[in-house]
Amino acid sequence: MPNLFLEVFTKLLESIYEPLLLLDSDLKVVKANHSFYMTFSLKPENTEGVLIYDLASGQWNIPKLRKLLEKILSKNNIFNNFEIKHNFEHITPKIMHLKARIIYKDVNHNQFILLGIEDITEQEHYKQHLEKMVKTRTAELKRAKQTAEDEKLIAEDALCEIKKLEEQLEAERAYLTEEIKLEHNHENIIGSSDMLKYVLYKVEQIAQTNTTVLILGETGTGKELIARAIHGSSKRKNKALVKVNCAALPANLIESELFGHEKGAFTGSDRRQLGRFEVADGATLFLDEIGELPLELQPKLLRVLQDGEFERLGNPKTIKVDVRIITATNRNLEKEVEKGRFRSDLWYRLNVFPITIPPLRERVTDIPPLVDFYVQKISRRLGKTIDHIPRKVMSSIENYHWPGNVRELKNVLERAVINSSGSKLHLVDDLGKSYKHLGKNLKTLEAIERDYIVGVLKQTHWKVSGANSAAQILGLNRSTLRARMRKLNITRP
Repeated sequence: MPNLFLEVFTKLLESIYEPLLLLDSDLKVVKANHSFYMTFSLKPENTEGVLIYDLASGQWNIPKLRKLLEKILSKNNIFNNFEIKHNFEHITPKIMHLKARIIYKDVNHNQFILLGIEDITEQEHYKQHLEKMVKTRTAELKRAKQTAEDEKLIAEDALCEIKKLEEQLEAERAYLTEEIKLEHNHENIIGSSDMLKYVLYKVEQIAQTNTTVLILGETGTGKELIARAIHGSSKRKNKALVKVNCAALPANLIESELFGHEKGAFTGSDRRQLGRFEVADGATLFLDEIGELPLELQPKLLRVLQDGEFERLGNPKTIKVDVRIITATNRNLEKEVEKGRFRSDLWYRLNVFPITIPPLRERVTDIPPLVDFYVQKISRRLGKTIDHIPRKVMSSIENYHWPGNVRELKNVLERAVINSSGSKLHLVDDLGKSYKHLGKNLKTLEAIERDYIVGVLKQTHWKVSGANSAAQILGLNRSTLRARMRKLNITRP
């Protein structure tokens, strides 16, 4: 499988203009593209198969590069905009933004790391030159003001020119800042509808503060992208956004995941582990699917929100952290509070600054640019060229109600690209089919889950744990099953 992956990936490597390196599990160079060799004056025979730190007679043995590849990337499968300044021999000093991500991993622990290098040396030199020019000119004008102190008109003209230069510098800085935001923070947020613009306006409003943010929206609307945009525009952007999906972990493990544990704190805890709150100290913690957080853990989260402190499992010592919290959910938390499944005090603490992401069906004007973006992205990944989307296909996509939102759109387009043999996009899914009849006789997923659990409990005579119990049949931990029973309001008659 690694060989097949490498064969496909190599074909794509040369189509990308920025310098790229493909590293193996031992951080040895597997492949590099032409742009890398041109930028850093290296040759394939002196690069491929060589440990990255040994490139160019050890010039790549950069401490910050080691930190990215050996520490940061081991905790995050992807990390963007890691800045490194370094003086290379025989070429000019470089200021680089590194983007590293693990793009392949198999059961035998084989993996590939893609390292992208953006050379921003010229942009940084431009900014420094502009600041130096303004500083020099301002000093000159101040000296002119001092020597012409008795000539009021000249002094006023000098002050006006200083103000004009200051405004010019501020405008240049604002322009560069907006360019960086558009390029990096919102690079995957596609669209120009008024609804989406309003969401991004709220992102810019709140990003620079430490206020807790609650992101609301249906599944697949891009709540995590908005969380990343907030973090990317914040004062904490130089640290990683730490993410926890509260729905992906069983109830008995989520407390350890969030708050950490000491060795021997519970059965199987053979070493000390830091929780995500400690990892995110000084950074941002994104709690996805917050509505799934077990009721018994909600007071502990409330304490961190209020006081910024908690205790690690197995250790009574109080730990202080400085964490900015962003949460997201597709549930109606207000109704969850009414049903007793979510604490009202925690709800009030989270609902300081809510941002609601509109569903895709309410921002139809964003569909064409989204389609273009994903078709091109998927086509490049699959080695295809699709440059024509028939009007009939686009109309079908625009008129569909998209219950799965952008995530569903992406899946539909991937199937379409796979099944398109030429340059024209061929839609596989029948988006014209009516779905109005589906809600008449079908139950919700939660109702189906409740009926099934009740059926298994009746079959086992309401035996929750142990041999031949409901937990064993369902393949769940005892505490997880009990938590699901509480959530679904299942009680023994």
